[in-house]
Amino acid sequence: MWPYCGGDSVARVAPVSQYQSVQKSREALEVRLVAARPLTPGEEAAIRGLIHGEVGSAFAIAFTYVDEIARSKGGKFEDFRSEIAAAPPPASVLAAMAQMGIDVTHVYGLTESYGPAVACAWHKEWCTRPPEEQANLKSRQGVKYPVLEDLMVADAQTLEPVPRDGTTIGEVFMRGNIVMKGYLKNPDANGEAFAGGWFHSGDLGVRHRDGYIQLKDRSKDIIISGGENISSIEIEDVLYKHPGVALAAVVARADDKWGETPCAFIELKAGAEPVSQAEIVAYCRENLTGYKVPKAVEFRKDLPKSNVGKILRRELREDLP
Repeated sequence: MWPYCGGDSVARVAPVSQYQSVQKSREALEVRLVAARPLTPGEEAAIRGLIHGEVGSAFAIAFTYVDEIARSKGGKFEDFRSEIAAAPPPASVLAAMAQMGIDVTHVYGLTESYGPAVACAWHKEWCTRPPEEQANLKSRQGVKYPVLEDLMVADAQTLEPVPRDGTTIGEVFMRGNIVMKGYLKNPDANGEAFAGGWFHSGDLGVRHRDGYIQLKDRSKDIIISGGENISSIEIEDVLYKHPGVALAAVVARADDKWGETPCAFIELKAGAEPVSQAEIVAYCRENLTGYKVPKAVEFRKDLPKSNVGKILRRELREDLP
């Protein structure tokens, strides 16, 4: 399940405070940790040199940083294994990584679970599937680590597990000794977080027939339009497939008639042909159910990101009229 081997060097493109997952592998396998600051435009070549100048190659990175590398016009990687985490990666980004020769292991977790606690364990027979299907399989968060006692997707109120149909949405719950004991001096928050004996992650997802989970949204990011729940991640997955889109984020925008409607913020690829709002809306209409199509589209030169590469949706919400 774990992508690293003894003797590997791990380039962690994130603050040292966010390297829990690499620390786990370093202690278990004696891999060498190489710390690097977050990528800025033009640093892809430097990171390539860093990794290929070491004994082995492995990468722990948010997909927005991988996108910086994917936009590079250089050659393919060799023997390059990547752990990808943070925000759920779109299948199109994973497909681009595969074309670059990057072997991806998708992991998921929270600070409250000491970093990744779930991994998309790869099955060799999946290697014969078409590339697009492989990317869709890797975009799932996966199954629990051996050290996590239990993982489920269930109704947030009743804690009844959802069917393994890949469509019924529930909240992701965890429990085990790698889950935090609680928030310091905050009994009210602890009561909510551990109601029913499970840690409530706040992430919404589905469970597939093979037991793999897949995130659909954060509970706070779900868009409720006319009584219908809309996954911002589903819309973003479609936007990432547009040839002109580099990064995308979808947030809820207040609407007098529907309560909320999707608003898409887009960062275009450097050197791409100009793209209009009407073109983005038309593209979404071809690939989404009508009520999920963004009612507003805004273009930004650079989308705001945290120091670990996550797009800061709260800042985008603050910019809404």
